Amino acid sequence: MDFRPTEDQRALRRGVRDLLARRFGREALRAAVAAPAPALDRDLWRELGAAGFFALRLPEPEGGVGLGLPEAVLVFEEAGRVLLPGPLVATHLAAGTVPGAADGSVVVTAVEEGLVPWLDGADVVLGDATGAVPVRSVDPLTPLHRVPGRGEPAAEAVLLTAAEQVGSSAATTGAAVSHARTRSQFGQPIGGFQAVKHLCAGMLVRTELARAAVWAAAVTRDPVEIAGAKLLADEAAVANARDCLQVHGGMGFTWEADVHLHLKRAWVRAELRLPAARAEEAVAAGL
Repeated sequence: MDFRPTEDQRALRRGVRDLLARRFGREALRAAVAAPAPALDRDLWRELGAAGFFALRLPEPEGGVGLGLPEAVLVFEEAGRVLLPGPLVATHLAAGTVPGAADGSVVVTAVEEGLVPWLDGADVVLGDATGAVPVRSVDPLTPLHRVPGRGEPAAEAVLLTAAEQVGSSAATTGAAVSHARTRSQFGQPIGGFQAVKHLCAGMLVRTELARAAVWAAAVTRDPVEIAGAKLLADEAAVANARDCLQVHGGMGFTWEADVHLHLKRAWVRAELRLPAARAEEAVAAGL
């Protein structure tokens, strides 16, 4: 079986990457972080809807694009790469059932793991959010509320979150390599030092391993494989952000660098859908 993306899938990924580079580049990311409070860009949300981001897997007769879960995984990887904020997964999964979700005119969030992201910014909340109380989120672009009990995330939601984690891990790998090539110490780029090489190589291995697991799970849709993919993707996103910070040295700890944003988003994603302890139990039960 050939797991390599087809030409159509590669074109889809390029198109989404170009759209996000134009509409949510680094300047837009930093502007969102600098805002007094996190707020969704409704114009961007509708533009994503018009591009088919949310209706990607809806059948064409229902106004969708008619693609499948493997294509959605590629699209959400690109969203994770740029740290696109908002309840993307919940809105995507609600397309076809919640009016307005498919075209981006309605923002949908969901109660999962006792947490609700973007509760105040959403038009529709799936699940029981009774008794929700705001909690301080480590990620400045993911406001959170906690609710009693625990919502069960759909397997597709877990996998798409894992895809976002893969995108983030790929972004921090690229940032670390770029910095290692341009930052010089003792008369040579720091990428020439063995310790830095090992860090960057480890980041690449984590990313590719997690990506392979996510892509395979998108094809098989096996719940155990999805749980394993989420474990690998969470590890890649968190560990790569930490290693990227290490490569950047003291500069990586500053607010002006983007490394901390990837680390904080990775922490939040890891807790939103199927945290490590439950993912490990799911994998163990399936062995």
